Amino acid sequence: MGRTPRRLGIIGAGWAGLAAAVAATQAGMQVSLWEAARHPGGRARTVTLETGLDAPCQLDNGQHILIGAYGRSLRLMQQVGVDPEQMLLRLPLDLRDSQGQGLAFANLPAPWDGLLGVWRASGWTWSQRWALLRHLLRWQMAGFRAPPRQTVAQLCQHLPAALLDGFIEPLCVAALNTPVQQASAQVFLRVLQDSMLGGPGSSNLLIPRVPLGELLAEPAWHWLALQQVRLASGRRVQRLEPLLAADGQSIAGWRVDGRECDAVLLATHSAEALRLLSQLTQEQPALAAPLQDWLHTTAQLAHEPIATVYVRLQGHPPDTSLLPRPMLMLHPTAEHPAQFAFDRQALTGDTGLLALVTSTSRGSRQHLEAQCLQQAAQLLNLPADRLTAVGTVVEKRATFACTAGLARPAMQPLPGLGSLLVCGDYIDGPYPGTLEGAVRSGENAVAAWLQPTPPN
Repeated sequence: MGRTPRRLGIIGAGWAGLAAAVAATQAGMQVSLWEAARHPGGRARTVTLETGLDAPCQLDNGQHILIGAYGRSLRLMQQVGVDPEQMLLRLPLDLRDSQGQGLAFANLPAPWDGLLGVWRASGWTWSQRWALLRHLLRWQMAGFRAPPRQTVAQLCQHLPAALLDGFIEPLCVAALNTPVQQASAQVFLRVLQDSMLGGPGSSNLLIPRVPLGELLAEPAWHWLALQQVRLASGRRVQRLEPLLAADGQSIAGWRVDGRECDAVLLATHSAEALRLLSQLTQEQPALAAPLQDWLHTTAQLAHEPIATVYVRLQGHPPDTSLLPRPMLMLHPTAEHPAQFAFDRQALTGDTGLLALVTSTSRGSRQHLEAQCLQQAAQLLNLPADRLTAVGTVVEKRATFACTAGLARPAMQPLPGLGSLLVCGDYIDGPYPGTLEGAVRSGENAVAAWLQPTPPN
């Protein structure tokens, strides 16, 4: 990749940018970090919502979950002083509905947790249980690999419909945020492999017990400040320009809004990376041709929204859970679109608060809120007049559509020039658009600079 930069500029303080900043600082680089928003965390942070009903609410910009296989994310939390076991509720994988129907893993080491969970899944016939076990064994014997253009629906076409509805589809939506008819079978199998065979606790659900900003973004920002990293929030980078070497041709470094850096890492979402690099080609026409493939590949990415509707039950006792379990799988319909419900009272102590999550959300915010209020009333068997929507967060670019055969952009946008890299969950890699994918991408970019330069 080239020599290790002494001065590194990182643009973007989502989980990818924060992971890169921590890794680079630990490697001895002088890091400058820019974030356009007033607070770090990107699509996984705490936001203030004006409800119009009472005081502004501090809520997450979307309900997130992790799994035990997300080892890089858990390690990063520990590096910045967060104890994951205190901040995350760890539960065996549980995809049951409010009636207890569906799959719940046992609290056992892998693979026995999954095997026993399948064996005793409620609402499944014995033939359906055997069918899923046969498919899992077949996928394992094939090395959890699938043809690049195969979809999850094609991968699972011989499974009974009850298993598709009660296991495959909710797991695919939760992990890839892409419908099974378009989702990549290869990426789905990678997530399945890491969760089911990734070691003790790898299949566990990890649900935040604290506001999302406290889980990583704010502690990482504070840790970086203590390490004398130059931090700039609420400041969108306007210009990226190359510094030419003495020969007037090769690039010796970069200038980010006037600040000189030996190397730059774009850790923004894909649209912002496109803006900065497209602008670069306009100011530096000689870079247009080398950047063309990267810009084209990135521009082709489709994005899927995720909506989280926060619903409050008025007058609910603060010491009583709202739901039978902290997370419930729902059965979405056109009228009731949410796929998961989270008991925020049980998780974070927010009295009477539910979070209803709709992946690949479409339609207006007002219509979605009305639908989720009806869905919550049905779920809790309550009159709708006791429920109020206190806030809705719609992340329009929550994840990229992880479709079969998808070409994802490379970490190095300019071939042969290692001083400019890009990271983020959308960069080419084995994971879908998840927090773990973002962390891995940020750390991998820094690791590329730390590799020894090959001899000539």
